[in-house]
Amino acid sequence: MKRLSAPAAASARTAGRDAGLAVRQIALEILLEVEYRRGYADALLGTRIRALSPADRRLATRLVLGTLAWRARLDYEIERLAERALKSIQPEALEILRMGLFQMRKLNRVPIHAVVSTGVELAKRSSGSKSAAGFVNAVMRRAARDEIDISKSDLYEADYLAIAYSHPRWLVERFIESYGREGAARLMAANNEAAPNAIRINLARATRADIIERLVNEGFQIGAFGRAPETLVLKSAPRFDSDAHRDGLFVAQSEASQLIARMLSPAPGATVIDLACAPGGKSTHLAELVTERGRVLGMDVNLRGIRNARALAHRLRHRKIEFACADAAGAIPLAERSCDFVLLDAPCTGLGTLREHPEIKWRLSPDDPARMGLLQSRMLANAAAIVRDRGAIVYSVCSIAREEGEEVIGRFLDANRDFEIDRQFDNASEMSDLIAPDGFLRTRPDLDGLDGFFAARLVRKTRV
Repeated sequence: MKRLSAPAAASARTAGRDAGLAVRQIALEILLEVEYRRGYADALLGTRIRALSPADRRLATRLVLGTLAWRARLDYEIERLAERALKSIQPEALEILRMGLFQMRKLNRVPIHAVVSTGVELAKRSSGSKSAAGFVNAVMRRAARDEIDISKSDLYEADYLAIAYSHPRWLVERFIESYGREGAARLMAANNEAAPNAIRINLARATRADIIERLVNEGFQIGAFGRAPETLVLKSAPRFDSDAHRDGLFVAQSEASQLIARMLSPAPGATVIDLACAPGGKSTHLAELVTERGRVLGMDVNLRGIRNARALAHRLRHRKIEFACADAAGAIPLAERSCDFVLLDAPCTGLGTLREHPEIKWRLSPDDPARMGLLQSRMLANAAAIVRDRGAIVYSVCSIAREEGEEVIGRFLDANRDFEIDRQFDNASEMSDLIAPDGFLRTRPDLDGLDGFFAARLVRKTRV
């Protein structure tokens, strides 16, 4: 193998450092947008890292999501290393310290000296933290020497767990009440891990074998097969710059989310109503299930969400989907008892998706699940009104809060005696291990590796 000359080797090292710094600069800008402008990490990552190499996209994603997930644990240590309150640290400097400390404590493959040098360089380049570069250097060098342990003896149990597993105290208490101390710890640890890279392949475009062959040829690494024929789990992030993506052969969608359309189990040729349909993942899945002989009508109150859903349907080449702007919390513009299949994937707190959306846990308040439950109950009542006799409706949320799941269904069934839980749908065998004796589908990242979802399939009894 030909060895590089000394100048060439130095140039290569400089290029590598510049590339690493560029990735961290992007991650820093996203973290600031999330923290101080209430942006959403996944949306910002989707637009900011497209031009990066696959390896750099993975690094940027891990830096952003990991720093957000572990914020409480990082802040606990930063305050003690810096010997000052967090609110006294410049915002840019604080985010640089959080990201740097995350790399030191959680990303063992990144050399400590590289973490320190890039952190200081980021501070020097940032107008908001240029004057704090020396402070950043001192804190990160101290962090490289000393790791601050959590003093369990000085804290109440919930306070200790809130720091150790980086969750708000109110959420820790809720998890302990629901799952016990050990169950809560397992769930919170899973929430802080990276989510699997699940995709749904578009079987309306080609066979499963042909799509897999195409993906492999384009550099995708298949890690595992999911419960459904259209579910694949990749070893690394999907390549959104690939021809397979442009040709509509797959869409990024979590496996738990994919189960919802299959739980509705519409027959080929059926007409399906998807209420709260944005951003279109489940609508397009339903279109695949009902085939070209069927029809899907998606509704949502969010006009931008409707546009995104329509663009997704266009990329996936689904022609039998129509979209309309309507609010399921108000009057639904369809006749009562007119629909065979209805899906209500209701807006929710998102407590089951903290792996992909870690910023959610820092924004929610203790009364949000109950508040959302009231909205969801109104939407379910309106959605159920359009279901005809022996028709089916699936209610789902990407939340594990009882107020948004079991309590919503309990109130609905108490008020609507003509509906009952259906356990015998066509695809039930695919998810039998996830459906409890009460007929509810529940998933959790610590139990089955899936996002936390709740779903129930209800059918309307025939009038006598």
